[in-house]
Amino acid sequence: MRCGFYPGSFDPPTLGHRDIMCRALKIFDRLAVGIGVHPTKAPMFADSERVAMLEEELDSLGAGDRAEVLLFQGLTVNAARKLGAQCIVRGLRDGGDFNYEMQMSGMNAQMSPDIETVFVAASPGTAHITGTLVRQIASLGGDVSSFVSPAVLYRIRQKFQVS
Repeated sequence: MRCGFYPGSFDPPTLGHRDIMCRALKIFDRLAVGIGVHPTKAPMFADSERVAMLEEELDSLGAGDRAEVLLFQGLTVNAARKLGAQCIVRGLRDGGDFNYEMQMSGMNAQMSPDIETVFVAASPGTAHITGTLVRQIASLGGDVSSFVSPAVLYRIRQKFQVS
């Protein structure tokens, strides 16, 4: 059974993340979506909120028992190995992402040669979306409805008490 591990902060999950999850589910028998927890970072959404949002996204994609969402600390390759994943899934939006992800892939390959990194190019309609920009726009009262799913939008509006 081929397992892919899709790590990220997912703060909040965007349509770009959803696109990568949807496409990864076509490639792998099982997909683990890992929310990296860093003690020095203060995310907009609590860990439990991000887990719930990602579970909703995967449910709406029809993932069923083929996908799980979990929290992890430490190195991505260690989390992937613990889950039995053969591949780390990374989305690429542009050349900047590619350069950064190639460095990470090289480091991960040296630490864990048995775990491959699979790059999934962002679909044209989502390549411009970043969680950082969604957070910034939402915090300034902007409309983020074209960047996130309706379920995530509802949670953002609750967080910022916007209609």
